[in-house]
Amino acid sequence: MAKHKIYTMPFADVYPLYVKKAERKGRTQAEVDQIIQWLTGYSDESLQEQIDQKTDFESFFADAPQLNTARSMIKGVICGVRVEEIEEPTMQEIRYLDKLIDELAKGKTMEKILRKEAPST
Repeated sequence: MAKHKIYTMPFADVYPLYVKKAERKGRTQAEVDQIIQWLTGYSDESLQEQIDQKTDFESFFADAPQLNTARSMIKGVICGVRVEEIEEPTMQEIRYLDKLIDELAKGKTMEKILRKEAPST
């Protein structure tokens, strides 16, 4: 079975679209980077290296330093599909990122986007 086209697409080609989507809604590139780093464990420098090297999406996630264990808390629909029901791991990671960027553009707080628990009282 052939790989989905997005797997071979350079992350660097989609990254500016994430930033543009966020900025159109009054959010920042720094917030986009924070989301990507939370999800993948990349540092500022290693994220920039991935962009500069034009790493494809499949390698971007396969080589991620530390996929966040809280990513399983990401729920909802993106592109008409429930992210929690996607069976193919790489596609699920891509859709997790899409969902987080979508939440950013819709005005959610970074605390909610990054699935931080509210302190118990």
